[in-house]
Amino acid sequence: MGFEMRKKGKFKKAVEFTTRIKKVYKEAKVVLKKSQGKIQKYADRKRSKLKEYKVGDWILLSTKDLKYQI
Repeated sequence: MGFEMRKKGKFKKAVEFTTRIKKVYKEAKVVLKKSQGKIQKYADRKRSKLKEYKVGDWILLSTKDLKYQI
């Protein structure tokens, strides 16, 4: 009665499969991380630094898309 652990030798193919899947997962994770870094680097080249505004600074806003009532 109770739970008995399975023996490793009985399920050799399943153990090999899970080992292979874990290895592929780790490799894919490394490749995706490297690719993400390259994409981020390329995207950041075209971005400019944002200007930081302080309380009290005057700015101009376009009212082109604002809906207002007269």
